[in-house]
Amino acid sequence: MDVISKGCDGFVVKQTIDARAAVENAVAIYTDVWVSMGQEKEQQQREQDFAEYQVNEELLSIAAQDSIFLHCLPARRGQEVTDAVMDGPQSRVVTQAGNRMHAQKGLLMWLLQEVNQ
Repeated sequence: MDVISKGCDGFVVKQTIDARAAVENAVAIYTDVWVSMGQEKEQQQREQDFAEYQVNEELLSIAAQDSIFLHCLPARRGQEVTDAVMDGPQSRVVTQAGNRMHAQKGLLMWLLQEVNQ
């Protein structure tokens, strides 16, 4: 496992290909879709390659007890995340989406303000 700890006291980023090691005692678990637009031809291979990285109840149980789950949406339930995690008590996906909406509104206001000056 590679460990990077520059710039912030007490902040450590760990890089690994082992999903279990990655979430062990983690306070936030974040994932994204395995197949994005334009990658449809790779879908079958990606599903096979990433299957062991699915965020499910077993994987989440290794994380810190008060950990949260995040996803930038849209999610493909049953692929990168299970329904139990997506809809579970540790999920902050809806709150995250709401926060993103406000950030985007702020950005639009800033951009429009610059145009109107």
